[in-house]
Amino acid sequence: MPENLWNDSDANNLPDLDGLVYRSNLLGQDRRVVNIYGGNTSAKLTMTDHVGRRIDVLAVKASGSDVLTITEPQFALLKLEEIYPLFERDAMTDEEMVDYLARTVFEPGRPRQSIETLLHAFVPYKHVDHTHPDAIISIACTKDAEQQARAVFGDRMAYVPYIKPGFTLSKWIGSKVRDNPNIECVVMGKHGLVTWGDDSKSAYDTSIRIIQEAEDYIADKRKGKKVFGDLKVQPLSVEERENVFAEVLPVIRGAVSAERSAILQIDSSDTVLNMVGGAKTSEVSQLGVACPDHLVHVKRQPLFIDWQPSEGVKVLTEKIRDGIADYKQRYAQYFEENKVPGDEIRDTSPRVILIPGVGMVNTGKDVKNADVSRQLYHRAIQVIGDSEALGGFVSLTPKEAYDIEYWPLELYKLKLAPPDRDFAGKVVLITGAASGIGRETAYRLAEDGAHIVIADINDEGGEETKTEVEKRHGKGRALFVHTDVTDEVAVQNALRQTVLAYGGLDVLINNAGIAGGASIEDTSLAMWQRNIDILATGYFLMAREAFKVMKRQGTGGTMVFVSSKNGIMASKGAVAYSTAKAAELHMARSLAEEVGAYGIRVNSVLPDAVIRGSSIWDAGWKEARAKQYGIDVEDLSDFYRQRNTLKVEILPEDLAEAIAFLAGPRSAKTTGAVLTVDGGVAAAYVR
Repeated sequence: MPENLWNDSDANNLPDLDGLVYRSNLLGQDRRVVNIYGGNTSAKLTMTDHVGRRIDVLAVKASGSDVLTITEPQFALLKLEEIYPLFERDAMTDEEMVDYLARTVFEPGRPRQSIETLLHAFVPYKHVDHTHPDAIISIACTKDAEQQARAVFGDRMAYVPYIKPGFTLSKWIGSKVRDNPNIECVVMGKHGLVTWGDDSKSAYDTSIRIIQEAEDYIADKRKGKKVFGDLKVQPLSVEERENVFAEVLPVIRGAVSAERSAILQIDSSDTVLNMVGGAKTSEVSQLGVACPDHLVHVKRQPLFIDWQPSEGVKVLTEKIRDGIADYKQRYAQYFEENKVPGDEIRDTSPRVILIPGVGMVNTGKDVKNADVSRQLYHRAIQVIGDSEALGGFVSLTPKEAYDIEYWPLELYKLKLAPPDRDFAGKVVLITGAASGIGRETAYRLAEDGAHIVIADINDEGGEETKTEVEKRHGKGRALFVHTDVTDEVAVQNALRQTVLAYGGLDVLINNAGIAGGASIEDTSLAMWQRNIDILATGYFLMAREAFKVMKRQGTGGTMVFVSSKNGIMASKGAVAYSTAKAAELHMARSLAEEVGAYGIRVNSVLPDAVIRGSSIWDAGWKEARAKQYGIDVEDLSDFYRQRNTLKVEILPEDLAEAIAFLAGPRSAKTTGAVLTVDGGVAAAYVR
């Protein structure tokens, strides 16, 4: 039931444009009313131009924005007197429409107007809402859509059959409203709803009331019906579902990442489990997509895996591989059957994968896009179920779907996006990322598109790194997992959580470390073992478990070991540390030989004296080193700077840059290599 959220005390005395923002944000708070990134709102206002003239202006939601979060600068402002004459035209191509509207801009610098701008201009009311409510779309996707809508709204409604958005649809709707002044709404076949009002509050109230009427009608028709049939596959337990996902997600991710790296999100909510386990779902889910708004993010069809838990995970894995391969082939055929000259095929992989008993997997170029797909398929589940309750779901035809998916005006939004950066869609696990080199590496790789997993024993520092990455790059772009790298079970859990969060792994940065040392006679067995456990065994455990995931994924990967100049340069008073660092270095070279056949590269960086921001140096290592060299602690940084060839201080961001190079595509043909970042220490030159 959509709640009327209007608050007079919040809305009163808001300037006109701010009032439009307020109404838009309210509509967006319920995704049953407006899909994420869907719908558009408008207001016809009088504004003062740059020379003081009063001009009638259409303020309309800009393309690509979301009504839930839209702000005043995200509305396009167009001159109405230059738009109104278009209503007298008989036809107008998309290209002509876009070019014309670009010349009506009232205020330069604002984003491009919505594709459905003319709809808002042609409806003769000051405030207009175009929404995609589940209930309305459910009615509009039935075999007898107009009759169903009439059963709810009678003569208070005008109905227009499905047609691609653009000039013709806008004129149809404008004409219906002008010719029928007593109607309250327009229902658009396989599309959505248009409502209006003389003021912002009445427009909002009408939208909520009309949607509520549709919901009440459907609720009555749906009583007692199993819209997806009897529950054929019972949901597995939470633990069993996670075990299945942990096994199959890397396989899925590898199969859907042929064109570009994908991030996966999973959903095992009751709504999803009831749908995927239904006896009719294998058939109903393949009928097609409900409306243009869903199509853009979930594609025309999901991939349904016909599987019973009793068959086991091995069979599921085989069915997933075969299913994705078949989906890609069918998508290519769909493209060939509908393409027009100049079209170029896009990603052929599914965006939605349904697994009975387990749940739903959604794919996207990043976690945000994967989650949008997840949210919109929830809307699709609701719409398909409601349409089935009303007599049967009718989707967009393949041709109708293709014309939206490959519509130049829709593809224009994609062209606005900047080109992919080096780690776009990549999953990077960094040990010891709570501070120092690891933290800076997390920031550096996230800047280039990576999704970061912070594996560290330092909870406070790990959460701080996660929070900062998400502050800079958005919710979901980082995950913190408390991890003791010396604990085999903890390491396995870190990789499991990585897979469940993002679907797999592309890059491992083995960076966790300690520092400390003593003369040989003062080096206790416990000190020796602690260095070996963290710096050698910890690197081994992480590399082994990361390799297992990368191998199942089948798309290669990279590992970077953060060793030390001590790994190749003899040094007094640090025998345990230096020995463990040498072990790391040779382990990396040995692994490079072993895993290269799987397209996995392993390289090492050798820093020296990275003091700033390091929790290791703050744990007594500064004092120990200063004592070793016979200098004061405050002189240590300068001592290290003066001993290297370039006379420079080595900073965490210097190592982050080197790691980014070795972990990314710019070193695609480099493995088993050692890169020193020490300012030039002659005794540590690689031989």
